[in-house]
Amino acid sequence: MFVHFYHEKIRKVVATFGTMFNNLNVVRKDASGASISQMKVPLSYSPRQKFLERIRETADMSDAKLAVKLPRMAFEMTSLYYDPTRQLAKTNNFTKQVASNTNVRTKFFTSVPYILNFQLNILAKTNEDAVQILEQIIPFFNPSYTVTMKQFSDYADITEDIPITLIGTSFSDDYEGSLENRRTIIYTLDFEIKTSFYGPIADAKIIKKSIVDFKNPDLPADDVNSLIERITVEPTDPNAPADTIDFTTNFIIPSEGLDSDQTTVQPSVVSSGDPIDFGTFGTPNLSIDLGTFSLDD
Repeated sequence: MFVHFYHEKIRKVVATFGTMFNNLNVVRKDASGASISQMKVPLSYSPRQKFLERIRETADMSDAKLAVKLPRMAFEMTSLYYDPTRQLAKTNNFTKQVASNTNVRTKFFTSVPYILNFQLNILAKTNEDAVQILEQIIPFFNPSYTVTMKQFSDYADITEDIPITLIGTSFSDDYEGSLENRRTIIYTLDFEIKTSFYGPIADAKIIKKSIVDFKNPDLPADDVNSLIERITVEPTDPNAPADTIDFTTNFIIPSEGLDSDQTTVQPSVVSSGDPIDFGTFGTPNLSIDLGTFSLDD
């Protein structure tokens, strides 16, 4: 039942989320409004507790090699759970033509929708730095921001729109304590990401030949006399590309089953996608209209 596959979906979502915030800057100005310094805000995948603990345990806050430089940002994935509101029919599948083999297509079934929750923490020692970072983020979420992600490395044209929603913000200020303790201002932003997970990609052969038997319902199914008519539809050229196939249709009207004397109607050639009207054949009179053939059926 289970085979090994790995589409790196969670890894891609984490990387996409982090990339959105890895180019923020803090600009400091003097009293006249002139810029005196600018720094890029560091971003890492880590819970904020790690940074707070390191700040608290640093004895010499003047040592730049030991102290955690603020401001900085940290993010982490906090949870994931199934989203039943976006589930499609589980039997639906998607196919893609294999360029090297016209008789094979790759196939994968409907994805499974999930919601991933992320938390982004902004840590700063001054409120001015914190709100400057905050104001570079929240205008883009009203409350959602949508990114387009490639689902499979081998199929660049298969993409998915992923909405990232800002669902809440909170604020804390660690101002209590002795003068030796560093003050840390923290803004916490909670996000919800709606994405989907895909199963393995398998090879599926294209159905090119169809056989339909019409039987007399008043006779047992295994009775040779129950067969009224057999219709066979198959490609005129089995090696033709899948999107340029002409169909040859054979009608067989047996008098006493397929193993006895048979009457074969002259085959006809129909282009792919054209309607097929088989008219009236057999006894009793039987009118058949199979409509339009499609290779995906």
